[in-house]
Amino acid sequence: MNRIAATFFTFLSISLFAQDDAATLKNIYKQSLTNGQSYAWLDHLSNEIGGRLSGSLNAQKAVEYTKAELEKLGLDKVWLQEVMVPKWVRGEKEVGYFMANGKKYEVNICALGGSTATSDKGLQAKVVEVKSFEELAELGEENVKGKIVFFNGAMQADLINTFEAYGGCSKQRYAGAYEASKLGAVGVIVRSLNLRQDDFPHTGSMGYLDLPEDKRIPSAAISTNDAKKLSEIIASGANPEFYFKQSCKQYDDVLSYNVIGEITGSEFPDEYMVVGGHLDSWDLGDGSHDDGAGVVQSMEVLRLLKESGIKPKRSIRVVLFMNEENGLRGGRKYAEVAKEKGENHIFALESDSGGFTPRGFSFDCSDANLAQIEQWRSLFKPYLIHFFEKGYSGADIGPLKNDNIVLAGLRPDSQRYFDYHHASNDTFDAVNKRELELGAATMTSLVYLFDKYGVNQIKNAPQIKD
Repeated sequence: MNRIAATFFTFLSISLFAQDDAATLKNIYKQSLTNGQSYAWLDHLSNEIGGRLSGSLNAQKAVEYTKAELEKLGLDKVWLQEVMVPKWVRGEKEVGYFMANGKKYEVNICALGGSTATSDKGLQAKVVEVKSFEELAELGEENVKGKIVFFNGAMQADLINTFEAYGGCSKQRYAGAYEASKLGAVGVIVRSLNLRQDDFPHTGSMGYLDLPEDKRIPSAAISTNDAKKLSEIIASGANPEFYFKQSCKQYDDVLSYNVIGEITGSEFPDEYMVVGGHLDSWDLGDGSHDDGAGVVQSMEVLRLLKESGIKPKRSIRVVLFMNEENGLRGGRKYAEVAKEKGENHIFALESDSGGFTPRGFSFDCSDANLAQIEQWRSLFKPYLIHFFEKGYSGADIGPLKNDNIVLAGLRPDSQRYFDYHHASNDTFDAVNKRELELGAATMTSLVYLFDKYGVNQIKNAPQIKD
């Protein structure tokens, strides 16, 4: 075969492969948008079960429901993986207000996950406002002792990547009580991590690190509207007293489960690919965006593969992780068992950024793998999927990281995500059916391509050009 003929044959082979993959993706999207199951699953998970805090009865109901639904798909294997998880209970609805200039201002608050309770009578003290740990340190013990510290550090509004804005101030929520207690504070109020001004307090995990129990102080979130109001009162020169009452309690760890389903690979059954989200949620809403959407999208990946007539070469698992929100026990347990069994995981994809319109993926992988992934970009272009960059993948799949695996995170449009994140308005009505189904199809398409071309063998994939 001469050089011209060989070049033509190579070009023809690549074109045929590209056409075949494009046709497969088109069918996947069609199946998801016209015959999808993800929205119905989310409806049941959200409206029939509700919030699924680790260790709760609802979390167990979610385990049983998703296991039963996976069994209906006719997968090769479905099983539960035991994992011990924290059990923290919120108790009665929290009460909060502050007094200034002879007037009472009621506020919307909620206990942060893992916080200790106030006394039965509640906690009342003068307030000191800071916007960072540095400001807190500058005040010193003489200005903090005996007071409630009000952390009013806002998410940076001019950052387009809202997760970057979240990361910039989330440490106030997690470690605020720890830092304030060291200076003698008696309680902590934290501005909700929300880019919008509204009346919803947003919970989330907090920790006391190495603080002894007798030094642990109550910690609560306050809505952005009420944070603004409190800050304005302080700026006016008033010296308000803040009162709040919460009855949350930490119990001993309890038994729960990761839910796992598998399609066993036809050619390389010992090469494992994972797609997943976390089954637990916070308790204020029903966890539809965080992370019911990721759960049902991940389940839908396996269903869509079967509906599309795709017979995976590699073993593909859906893993519904328990306890991402306040411990990451499920993700760590799955990685621990995989290591003990010597399982070769080559790829893992997580959806934990809400059920909004998909924009693409971020990848935690080698530059060589990313360069090859970039060649699939044109396959996703008809679906307006353009974001393919190195970056964070997901908390639950993070423990699987090694030098060879490709970790990926679905990246939906994030501009509305923190309006709902960890708040009581994270409910089923906030999820758009079509956006959810587009995300499921996008995830399935990436899984299909990695299964077809592999990771270590990804250099054999066709060189698709724009």
